[in-house]
Amino acid sequence: MRLIGVAVVVAIGLTLAPLATEAQEAGSVRTIGWLSLVRDIGQTPLLEGLHELGWIEGRNLRIERRSANGQRSGLRDLANELVGLGVEVLVAGDSAAIEPARQATSRIPIAMTVSGDPVGFGFALSLARPGGNITGLSNLSAELAGKRLELLRESIPKLSRLAVLGPSRHGDWTSLELAASASRIKLQMLKVGDRSEFERAVRAAKAKGADGVIVLPGPETNCCSAELVALAARSRLPTMYGVKPPVFVGGLMSYGPHMPDLYRRAASYVDKILKGAKPADLPIEQPTKFELVINLKTAKALGLTIPQSLLLRADQVID
Repeated sequence: MRLIGVAVVVAIGLTLAPLATEAQEAGSVRTIGWLSLVRDIGQTPLLEGLHELGWIEGRNLRIERRSANGQRSGLRDLANELVGLGVEVLVAGDSAAIEPARQATSRIPIAMTVSGDPVGFGFALSLARPGGNITGLSNLSAELAGKRLELLRESIPKLSRLAVLGPSRHGDWTSLELAASASRIKLQMLKVGDRSEFERAVRAAKAKGADGVIVLPGPETNCCSAELVALAARSRLPTMYGVKPPVFVGGLMSYGPHMPDLYRRAASYVDKILKGAKPADLPIEQPTKFELVINLKTAKALGLTIPQSLLLRADQVID
């Protein structure tokens, strides 16, 4: 009887063991939120980075996704919704999502996938010691603004008047003003809030005699690259972008960080925070990979001759 009793206990234990394991796994599922102005930008490399660190969506990770589909006014409510769901980390999928996320919570850690000027915008006390509930990556946009102007000037020797198109809250404005002043180039600031203002802005640039246009990187402009490229082409305006997708559909050139690398690296912040690290103690990282892309076919259509020295420095030339 004693042997039978032991056998029964062992059998029950073996039966319950898988149930206990399943319960443990279910209990270990962590939840993060994704907030973005534009749907899907950057999610694939972020998921790849999380997978490499052992976080598998549907197994030990749940992701609540919210996108405002290009409408900035909807970001605040979506951020509050994610906070109400009790996500453990709130991932700002683009720069437009950071401020609404910050307004929604000072308690839940916020991981930035990209930010032009996190200190200047008040998201962090410093890059080395953010000091609050926000950390992540900076795309060095303001620091690269002068470089973009210089590259465009190399392509347009007679460049004297330059239009700049982008959202009003952007760290590049001041940097471009300084760079333009040093090069004796007159700037025309064309601040746009959404895609409905693009045509007006491009027409204004042409009417004022702009020799070229710099489109500031940001979710508003990045999501509508094909539309901007078409508008610039109709006005025969050479255009520099901060991201490379517009160049593949006819933009002249782009210079900026390798964006998939930033999104992949953002996964390490999510990983560290889920394992107990505090955002205040995680330094904000900067890009390490940069890309210059030139569309030679577009240059020829505009009657521009790109210097050989510039072509040799390009990471990719489309012809």
